[in-house]
Amino acid sequence: MDLKPFKLDIDELINDFAEKNQSSFTEWKKVWLSRKFSLLFEAKPPTKHAFFMQSLYGHCIGYMISTDSMQHRLGGLYCLYCLHEIQPFKPPFKAYLSVGELTSLRHLVVDARNMNIRVVSTLVKAMLEKNIFLLGAVDLREAAVKERVDELTDIQNARIQSAYNKLFSEPSGQAKLEDYVHMDLGKEINVDAIMKISKDYAVAKELAITEASKIVDVQDIKHIAKGDKLIGEVVRKCAEDWNTQKQLFYQRTGMDQKVSIEKSNEADEEHEEGNANNFTDELEQMLYNTED
Repeated sequence: MDLKPFKLDIDELINDFAEKNQSSFTEWKKVWLSRKFSLLFEAKPPTKHAFFMQSLYGHCIGYMISTDSMQHRLGGLYCLYCLHEIQPFKPPFKAYLSVGELTSLRHLVVDARNMNIRVVSTLVKAMLEKNIFLLGAVDLREAAVKERVDELTDIQNARIQSAYNKLFSEPSGQAKLEDYVHMDLGKEINVDAIMKISKDYAVAKELAITEASKIVDVQDIKHIAKGDKLIGEVVRKCAEDWNTQKQLFYQRTGMDQKVSIEKSNEADEEHEEGNANNFTDELEQMLYNTED
């Protein structure tokens, strides 16, 4: 996907605003409307919308946290806000913002306040209240969450169809079916890793709101950092429910007895194999002694 034309349009828009040496949001809107910038979305790609939006957001954030002129930094902030507000996607895509970028946003608010540009503080507060930002250190290459979920869903559906064909059409299907039935879901989806990621995100979100509270009033958004159940806990509950249902399935089908018998048979086979090996060793030793 070639996003260079979109980024060049953003460059021209912000540079046009910076050349006017203005700082108000009203002036920004005049530049935006004069360039009919909302038509940008008429050329949006047919797929990978999450990647598309995060790329535009990321380009704006690059200006916002840069060491360029105040007008360029303000242009990045204003453009980020406008892109979020006029995007045609429902629900709207949030903008990923790392803790470091949040710190840079704080510096922008402080610098604007020192220059008596009051609209910046008001605008940032509005963005926080609308929960525009998805806070945490997220790499852009990992940012297309919805697209990734859709992709995984398609892959999973294809795998289910393939599994159906293999399980019920091939001679080895029954053995594979039993493998799936005995699967440990917790290990398959790596619950521990998901728990760690979700806890790290919760900490990053709380830290981000704490940092934001130093420059704007966040009373209305404090609830964002509290009370939500971690996704890791939800996934772990699913894994536990899977194990419960698996045990119930075992009881109803008698498969648990079959599993026990199979394990017993395996143990017997190992024991017999061990005895056979011992017998072979003893026979070799006996023959060796006979030769002497």
